[in-house]
Amino acid sequence: MIYRPIVLDEEIKFSKKKFIVSKTDIKGRIIFINKNFSEISKYSEADLIGAPHNVVRHPDMPRAIFYLVWQSLLSGNQISGVIKNLAKDGKYYWVIADFEPKFNSHGEITSLTAFRRAAPQDVIDTASELYETMLSIEKKHGMEKSLAYLEGFLDENEMTYNEFIEELIKPKGVIATLLTAFKRMFG
Repeated sequence: MIYRPIVLDEEIKFSKKKFIVSKTDIKGRIIFINKNFSEISKYSEADLIGAPHNVVRHPDMPRAIFYLVWQSLLSGNQISGVIKNLAKDGKYYWVIADFEPKFNSHGEITSLTAFRRAAPQDVIDTASELYETMLSIEKKHGMEKSLAYLEGFLDENEMTYNEFIEELIKPKGVIATLLTAFKRMFG
C-alpha cells in the first residue's frame, strides 16, 4: 500500500525533452513505467508496479477530468489531457498526457498507455483556471455538476473537449517530432 504524501506547494520542473511513460491494465493498475516516471515522481519501480495509477493524482485535479479520460479509453478511443500529478515527496508536476488503449487480435482492450511530457506555463495557466472552477463545483455539488460546467464552457467556446485540449497542447517543432518517435518506440 502506498501512502498519500502531505501536499506541498512546490513544483517539480523537468525538461520538455523528457517523456514519462506508463502502462496499466484495464483496471488502472500499473504494469510498466519508464525511468523518467520514477525519477520525476520520486516513486521507485517497486513502489508503482501493481499500484493503482491514481497514486499520483493530485487533489487539485477534478474527478470529472479522469471520468472523461476513462470513458474515452474504455470506449477504445485515444484522448489527451493536462494533468497535475503528485510526487511521493508531496511536490507536484504538470504534464500533457496522451492516453491510448492497446488491443489484442480480437479487438479487446488489453492495456492503456500514457505518454506524458512537461506542460508549458501557458497550458498550465489555462488548465489550472478551468480546474479550480470545476473542483469548486465538484466539492459543493458533485462530479455531474462539474461535468455540466465543463460542457457549458466547451459549448460557449464552440468546441469539443478533444478540440479544446488539442488546441491547448498542440506540440510544436522538435517536441512534436520527439513525441511521435517516442510513441513509436513504446507503442
